[in-house]
Amino acid sequence: MQFEIAVLPGDGIGPDVITEGIKVLEAIGKRFNHSFNLHEGLVGGAAIDAEGTALSDATIKMCRQADAVLLGAVGGPKWDDPLAKVHPEDGLLKLRGELGLFANLRPVKVSPMLVDSTNLKPEVIRGADFIFVRELTGGLYFAQPKKRWETAKGRMATDSMTYSEQEIERIVRVGFELARLRRKKLTSVDKANVLESSRLWRQVAMEVAKEYPDVALDHMLVDACSMRLIQNPTYFDVLVTENMFGDILTDEASMLAGSMGMLPSASLAGVPKEGVRIFGMYEPIHGSAPRRAGLDMANPIAIILSVAMMLRYSLGLDKEASVIEKAVDDVLSQGYRTYDIMAEGKTKVGTAEMGDLIAKKVKG
Repeated sequence: MQFEIAVLPGDGIGPDVITEGIKVLEAIGKRFNHSFNLHEGLVGGAAIDAEGTALSDATIKMCRQADAVLLGAVGGPKWDDPLAKVHPEDGLLKLRGELGLFANLRPVKVSPMLVDSTNLKPEVIRGADFIFVRELTGGLYFAQPKKRWETAKGRMATDSMTYSEQEIERIVRVGFELARLRRKKLTSVDKANVLESSRLWRQVAMEVAKEYPDVALDHMLVDACSMRLIQNPTYFDVLVTENMFGDILTDEASMLAGSMGMLPSASLAGVPKEGVRIFGMYEPIHGSAPRRAGLDMANPIAIILSVAMMLRYSLGLDKEASVIEKAVDDVLSQGYRTYDIMAEGKTKVGTAEMGDLIAKKVKG
């Protein structure tokens, strides 16, 4: 089969890890006789420097014409001036909005080989395997009004947490569909004791639940959820949450897996169902880590697992996705570690060598 893939390396360690993701993708192509045509574009700080914008119209067009988008990371201190008219993250938000990527999936699965690589007790995190469904195009990051202004008493700023019934319904439905494919348990995260938007969120979630009698739904306040993630992470199966809550909680949850360098993500433009291909953008959840750029230090496993998600959700290649996931487990079981997950008695490797090891396993 032949596929068109838009590749946006971005900033910092983005190009470093993207190289390894493509290495593994090409290994899949050779093993299963698929052809992946790669089309590279600029985003974030790299785009600002070269094109004066965080995301050009030409790059958006390229992405729309592809079967999926593979993204490295954006941002860095070079572009952090709060008074700047354009920021690298503008490109990321524009991608989500322009491509209709409303559902962000972030799986958190604690590898048995890494239960001793976190700050938490192994008996607490062992067996944790859940997935966040984060709403991606609404809430505080997108809703209006969003502005700063001067008053006689000083500067002021506002952001709006606004959600429509339709926005809530479609993201909650993603959660229910995924729960049906897993352990049939959905936790809806909100702040309904304080926020009107969360009260609407909870009401809509309860209404949609009537269509999924086979899925158990519970509601959890975001602060309680943040505690439960550390106290008893095996409680969760699928969690659905609004944009900002999901942004914060998924970074917290990444520590269960040992490092942000272990966790992939998928941003989808539709509701995932078995046998249905959905356009999406795939990226690690970690940032650009500019101080690590070019040093052969970054952990490429998150982008490699993001490639697996791309194969599964956007290209309909579930078997191939499973081959990548098994290859990652096999390499970790052999004791190879990048610096962020290094432990006593293990073999430390760099970005490129980790990519080589996984690609070799994929080739069989």
